[in-house]
Amino acid sequence: MLKKIVLAYSGGLDTSVCVRWLNDAYGYEVVTLTVDVGQGVDLEAARAKALQIGACEVSVIDAREEFLRDFAFRALKANALYEGKYPLASALSRPLIARLLVETAERVGAEAIAHGCTGKGNDQVRFDVSAAALGPHLKVVAPLREWAMSREQAIDYAAEHGIPVPAQKESPYSIDANLWGRSIECGALEDPWREPPEDVWLLTRDPADCPDRPTYVEISFEQGLPVALDGKAMEPIELVSELNRVAGEQGVGRIDHIENRLVGIKSREVYEAPAATVLMVAHRDLEDLTLERETAHFKRIISDKYAELLYYGLWYSPLREALDAFVDQTQVNVTGTVRVKMHRGQMMIVGRKSPYSLYDLSLATYDTGDGYNHAAAAGFIELWGLPVRTCAKVQSARQTRPEVPTGKGGAR
Repeated sequence: MLKKIVLAYSGGLDTSVCVRWLNDAYGYEVVTLTVDVGQGVDLEAARAKALQIGACEVSVIDAREEFLRDFAFRALKANALYEGKYPLASALSRPLIARLLVETAERVGAEAIAHGCTGKGNDQVRFDVSAAALGPHLKVVAPLREWAMSREQAIDYAAEHGIPVPAQKESPYSIDANLWGRSIECGALEDPWREPPEDVWLLTRDPADCPDRPTYVEISFEQGLPVALDGKAMEPIELVSELNRVAGEQGVGRIDHIENRLVGIKSREVYEAPAATVLMVAHRDLEDLTLERETAHFKRIISDKYAELLYYGLWYSPLREALDAFVDQTQVNVTGTVRVKMHRGQMMIVGRKSPYSLYDLSLATYDTGDGYNHAAAAGFIELWGLPVRTCAKVQSARQTRPEVPTGKGGAR
């Protein structure tokens, strides 16, 4: 009886080639697992294709709701943007897919799991480390790390073995997508000086072709979670899908990033994330209204660390769980509505309100009704500046003090 392996199967070039290669090179019976996180592919077609290529069993799981609720929205509450730019769309889906791979392997009695990641990328780390945390008894096979095929060679291999794939040599983009965004690599994008060709964009209009009038949207949050658009309550999938559409029509959400990969390579990454971009900015703005200063400032440090953990494949780590406890505590009063203006690729926050707002007009105004105690400011400044004033006096006295001889002859 042949051994079984469960392959994370997207239906793209790499994983389609992997099905045949795992069978030929290792003698595995291949069970494919396709996880729907909103990548917009025909799942039934992917199922049929996997069987056509040679999979012995095919599993398709709709994990869109779980992906947003338990992964993307956790990152949103943490304001997690890797290097201040990347909303971690691909990185967030990997620990979920890895968990489902392990669960499927246990169900079908497989001894190993496999993925189609290369030896240059971050995803190999995310899958392998997540699998080590959840199923340390399982072997992990990564064909693309072993066969060392170029993308062009993989396309040739697919053609030789009658494997239908979407990629062609004249358009060799590597794309990963879900509800939180798209990642586009390879081809012309490997030249960091070259502007991304217009054909890489799918979710966002060219800003030059956007409507003449701006679009406004009001996003409501409850304890840090987005729950409504323009006053209409929505479940996560509907809300993110609608915001992807609305923001994308105004060209919002294009990201062109020189990124520091975990494996030590600088790479040029192009992302599309309309909904994630808008939600991140809106959420942080609402925090500015509802978090007191010291918590808000410290949370920025936590946000950077949280983003690093996700990018580095450490979702299933004690530190991430501990940081979640801190983040959840900060979100208790992050409830309210933020008004966003979008126009020709740009967005800005133009209004915000919350029942827990720390903005006090009587303290902030310079007009009639000013309740701020101006007389108290002088005493505050006196004490606040006391360390600086004391240091300045000592240093000034030292500069005017005559030099003390170091000894006979002026040297020791």
